[in-house]
Amino acid sequence: MIKQTMEKAALRGEPSYVWRAGQRRRLEMIQRAAEDRMRGVILENGCGVGMYVEQLSRLGGKIYGLEYDFERAAQAGQRNPGIINAAGEFLPYPAATFDLILSHEVLEHVADDFLAVREMLRVLKPGGRALIFVPNRGYPFETHGIYWRGKYYFGNKPFVNYLPRAWRDRLAPHVRVYSAGDLARLFDGLPVKFVERTVIFGAYDNIIARFGPFGKVLRAILQFLERTPLSGLGLSHFWVVEK
Repeated sequence: MIKQTMEKAALRGEPSYVWRAGQRRRLEMIQRAAEDRMRGVILENGCGVGMYVEQLSRLGGKIYGLEYDFERAAQAGQRNPGIINAAGEFLPYPAATFDLILSHEVLEHVADDFLAVREMLRVLKPGGRALIFVPNRGYPFETHGIYWRGKYYFGNKPFVNYLPRAWRDRLAPHVRVYSAGDLARLFDGLPVKFVERTVIFGAYDNIIARFGPFGKVLRAILQFLERTPLSGLGLSHFWVVEK
């Protein structure tokens, strides 16, 4: 059972199970980037157990969620009836359905990220926006663990993402990591404009829970760095892409 759980964490990542400062901050970013689309038809593409679906459903729009993992989709369905168990590369919706799509730390896990991006653009209405969070290759830790000699090691592994791509991908074949150029290439030839392209640091809620005020100071310093050239060391890309 433990082995199966670890394998799922490796392949699918770990979704948000609790709602804390980090999630609240990202929700605020989502609201700001969405503008009036927050009151439209919204898809969370890769919704995990439905934490963001639950929060978004309170903001005035019509919310749907899609999740590849059946067990997580079932959990999400307990929070919102509009959950579908399907793959992001083959979205089961007509073209031009959604005003807003949230893809929260999902593209790195799909089988074909180029196809997944094209599917999001297909089901977006003209003028609709995709809000995308993906892991940043410049972050000093690989947060999804690594494989070493056939065994999976969960947790934050330092400097893995700084290795040459071929070496990095041998240690972490289960998950992608993106430079800004990698992410831009996913949209080559597509009818989009980039509204926002930033890199953000994490909220470090676990550190704060353990170290209290010191953790809060550390978080404030790191989030200040988002406005400096050192933002390239941040945890995740946040891109706002309009069709």
